[in-house]
Amino acid sequence: MRTSVYKQISEPKLFKDQLLYWSQQYREIIFLDSNDYPQEYSNYDCILAVDAFTSIKTDYHNAFEDLKQYQQITKDWLFGYLAYDLKNDLEVLNSNNFDGLYFPDLFFFQPKKILLLKGNQLEIQYLNMCDDELEEDFEDILKQKTNSDFQQSSIAIKNRISKELYLDKVTKMLDHIHRGDIYEANFCMEFYAEDTIINPLDKFLKLNEISRPPFAVFLKNNKHFLLSATPERYLKKEGELLISQPIKGTAKRFEDAIEDEEAKKLLASDPKERAENIMITDLVRNDLSRIAQKGSVTVSELCGIYSFMQVHQMISTITAKLDTQYSVTDVLRSTFPMGSMTGAPKISAMKIIEELEETKRGLYSGAVGYFTPNGDFDFNVVIRSILYNEENKYVSFSVGSAITAQSIPEKEYEECLLKAKAMQVVLS
Repeated sequence: MRTSVYKQISEPKLFKDQLLYWSQQYREIIFLDSNDYPQEYSNYDCILAVDAFTSIKTDYHNAFEDLKQYQQITKDWLFGYLAYDLKNDLEVLNSNNFDGLYFPDLFFFQPKKILLLKGNQLEIQYLNMCDDELEEDFEDILKQKTNSDFQQSSIAIKNRISKELYLDKVTKMLDHIHRGDIYEANFCMEFYAEDTIINPLDKFLKLNEISRPPFAVFLKNNKHFLLSATPERYLKKEGELLISQPIKGTAKRFEDAIEDEEAKKLLASDPKERAENIMITDLVRNDLSRIAQKGSVTVSELCGIYSFMQVHQMISTITAKLDTQYSVTDVLRSTFPMGSMTGAPKISAMKIIEELEETKRGLYSGAVGYFTPNGDFDFNVVIRSILYNEENKYVSFSVGSAITAQSIPEKEYEECLLKAKAMQVVLS
């Protein structure tokens, strides 16, 4: 059981920073920030969950069943992530590529302390075992200083795949498409630094400041860190309503307002970008139809154009009503990994991705988010993110693009570099 208290916050932006600094004392942290980005399906502006009372950490073997039991037994708030390689629990697939990060495939924790901010209203939910700390913690947060001076030298970032090798691999993927093995696949490459020490809080604050995405995440699991500026929602459940918002289609932003507006118009009408998005929208419709009430799957917005700090993106919104015979983890099992990060047909695309990529994806292109006590959930796609293993001193970020029959390898490479820009700037 939890004790719930409400507070009025006069300066929400400052308070969010104070929350994040205050949280650093804990072994387990998830901080979720919408950055006040206007969005239709948002319940909170910011959530902080810290200090695990219970947790689950496992590899992909039987992972979804383990999560189902944990969620049904706990019946409480759970925060954590699903790594991309949980695909191996769902299909006859494998992940044998290089892994420098060594994150568990699945990690969730039941936090002792949760703070939920919406507008000026803060809800604090503490497990009863520690509710005597609530008022003192709140006072400590309000006193928290947020102007720490981080000093760090530049990091030498390496690319796991050279441009020449990238072009060769995309050409091979196009061969698969022309043979009819797949229609589309998301091909990714890793940037990394070895023997490197970073301050995760500093890097997250910088990444969030220059990106200001609707689904920013700071996640800490002891020595493992996710610093995410993702603009993409994977899947949300609210009552019987399911909402998926895949991103496919990217255009560069420009400082000149007229040029920037022209880039948006060109993206909206680009047949290659629209084809990318429509194929994945169809895949998501198919995934949702497996666990939805008959006739309830709807595309409420097709190929909408949304602007972020570095790029314009094409986003579609697909909704459905959950069939009551399925559990919340059945929904995840039926739709994971998300179509925007795999391709179509999904299983064939994942096999070809494994064959051509050089790095195990791990948490990258997985999902991070939370379950509520009543079985609702909200998960984001882990893209535009820095991953850090503090123990191994290994820093990594990956980027990718959708390869279709109309793809030009050189342009796909340029798109990857555009998506990498924010992480490059933060780390250098």
